[in-house]
Amino acid sequence: MQDTPETPTPQPATAYRPTDRTVPTRSADRASYDKDLVHAILDEGYVCHLGFVRDGAPVVLPTLYARVGERLYVHGSTGSRPLRMTGAADPGLPVCLTVTHVDALVLARSAFHHSINYRSVVVHGTAHDVTDPEEKRAALDALVDHVVAGRSADSRPADKKELAATAVIRLDLDEVSAKLRTGGVNDEPEDLALPHWAGLLPLRKGYDAPVADPDLAPGTAVPDYLARR
Repeated sequence: MQDTPETPTPQPATAYRPTDRTVPTRSADRASYDKDLVHAILDEGYVCHLGFVRDGAPVVLPTLYARVGERLYVHGSTGSRPLRMTGAADPGLPVCLTVTHVDALVLARSAFHHSINYRSVVVHGTAHDVTDPEEKRAALDALVDHVVAGRSADSRPADKKELAATAVIRLDLDEVSAKLRTGGVNDEPEDLALPHWAGLLPLRKGYDAPVADPDLAPGTAVPDYLARR
């Protein structure tokens, strides 16, 4: 008797649709397509790694990014490789963008089972050059505010020359997945009695007190959005 194919579990409206590129081949149980989780991981980070192919070889560049709804923006000099290629490619530039947070070092009794607790996002898609002036300004404001919320309103906006020297690309959040590792040590039962310390070494992110520029105009106070960090 022929088995009836299983019906895939419907994904909730708040989830991204899994694809061949976003379903892990290893530890698939750690994958998530929940939009709120993906957004939270992206919003907490500062640096992404942008991968693309140039002259038949892979290139991966670290760069700043910002999320606005279901879209990511990346900026750089108009002379940078991915931004030149995006502007020159009519259908856009195929890319892969990743963001990762390391939350803890997992120290096991065996070298094999050492690991890290992490949260990561992988985005596949086609990047496009942002040419609309209003979208470009909004994207640049978002990039500044992503680093320090409220900063774009407390700094001089880019002038025409600076805007001309700056390129912005956009990447829609469509083919997306998150992957996480949480929990403790996964040692083999026969190793539990070994006299080696095992456990988690949690990592934390923090901010020191702001250090004023030596040429700061007299009377310029530390803004509230920095004093609260």
